[in-house]
Parts: sequence; structure tokens; C-alpha cells
Amino acid sequence: MQVILLGTAAGGGFPQWNCWCPTCRVARSDPERARHRSQSSAAVSADGRRWFLLNASPDVHAQIARLPIGKPAGMRQVPVEGVVLTDAELDHTLGVLLLREGRYLQIYATPAVRRIVEHDSRILPVARAFAEVRLANLPVGGSTPLCYHDGGLSGLTVSCFTVPAGPPRFARGDHPGHTVGLLISDQATGGICAFVPGCGGLDDTLLGFLGQAELVLFDGTFWKDDELIALGIGERTARQMDHLPVSGTDGSLERLAALRSRHRVYTHINNTNPMLIEDSPERALVERRGLAVGADGMRFTL
Repeated sequence: MQVILLGTAAGGGFPQWNCWCPTCRVARSDPERARHRSQSSAAVSADGRRWFLLNASPDVHAQIARLPIGKPAGMRQVPVEGVVLTDAELDHTLGVLLLREGRYLQIYATPAVRRIVEHDSRILPVARAFAEVRLANLPVGGSTPLCYHDGGLSGLTVSCFTVPAGPPRFARGDHPGHTVGLLISDQATGGICAFVPGCGGLDDTLLGFLGQAELVLFDGTFWKDDELIALGIGERTARQMDHLPVSGTDGSLERLAALRSRHRVYTHINNTNPMLIEDSPERALVERRGLAVGADGMRFTL
């Protein structure tokens, strides 16, 4: 299985278009010290030609350019075979609308996520006005094969597990399965990738799921719990926004450092997080603990 990080920033990208926090200032004045990042998404493939997106960000058009396409088979060709959604947040689903020119969209989602994108954000009804949309159920705790457009099996399977988080603020209900983590498995190689871009806590059960994976892509949104409050640009803590901070004795870094996974990589990183700066003490601490700060274009083979 091949895995490409298409985008590694939280909503708004990095630097964020309307932000002049210390990290965004560095990214604009000295981009070699703070590489620009698009909004969080990844892609997985069993053959290196046909890809499944893990979430579809508002930056999807530019991100797809990172995917190897080979020799086009005709006048129109899209290397995306499907989109697997972890939740219904706008920065993870707006890209579905931008893929409408592909004429065919295959969406994997839990019943709770499907309900929100159907009735609340109404992304699915709008997409159906332009393209054929096929929905595939993603049962929590079950395993689902990822299939190509023609119905053929890719050799990849996905299972999902619930993570601590609230539903999107525009959702009219709070149904189980509105926010999940993914385990993508390659039946041929046995490689497993965990993808958890949003997570408000890490207990032993969740660590058990992550521990199965050779590659763990995990929520690195905020460095500190009071990050936005301290900068004067927000009123809620990281945990109140359903993101476990990286630092601290009860932060994600200490817990993930104990995993034996070969690769442990932070993604979905907010523009205010100082570990985005290449030569920062926060970045050095992450790397000393054996983890990596994700960057757009990173590739892994499992």
C-alpha cells in the first residue's frame, strides 16, 4: 500500500489566509523555516495508479496533482476511485463538491456522517446535481472492502472506530459514529495505516487500535490546550474543540511515543502550532520522541 499526505494543515491551511499569528508570520516571511501546507487529506493506493482519498478537502484540486496518473486512457481521466470520510466537517467534505466534474463519485461513510452531509450541509444533494454518487456504508467496528469504479476489489479494506469528539456545529443531531478513525489494511502486504485527523482524547482502547498500524497519522491540531486563548484569537481550549493537545503529561506526544508503530506522524496541524516551525524547540521535542511533523507530499510504502 502506498500512502501520500496530500494536505497536513487544519482548516484554513498554513499560513491561514486571515491570520498573522507568530507562526503564520514566519511562514510568510521565511517559508524555508515554516513550509506552507494545504488542508488535511491523504490518499491510499494498492497499485500506485488508482487512489482512494481519506477526506476531501477544499484544496482537493491542487492536491490531486500530487497523485501519479500514468498514461491517460482517454480525454478525461481521474485517478480517484473513492473518498472515505472520517466526519462531516466542512474542511473534510467540501472537496466532494469540487470533484463533481469527475461525473462519478464513490463515498464511504458511516450512517451518522451520511445523515449530516445529506440533510445538514446538503453536500450530497448538490453533488448529485452534477454527478452520479454511490454511497458505501462504513459500519463502526466492521471491515469494508474498497472497490474500484468498475466494482473490482482493490485489495484494500477499511475499518473504523469512534473517537472522542462532538458533531459539526451545523449538525442537527448527535448520532454515534459522526467522528471516526480509520484503519486501512492491505491484504497483500499486511500493511496497515491509521488515519485519525480529529480526536479529543487517547485512552487505552484507542491506543490499541493505533498500535495495530505500521503508519499512524494522528491529530496534531494544537500544541497547548490554551493555545488560541493565549494568542488572543479564540475563547475555547483545544479539548473544548475536540482536539487533544500535543504537549503536556497527558498530551498525545507522551502517549504516541509509547507505540511501537514504525511511523508516527502528526497531521491536521493548526496554523498556530509552533511545531510547524522547522527549527523550533517544539519540533525538536517531537522528533526526539520518535514522531514526525507531517508535511504535504510525504509518502510511505507499507
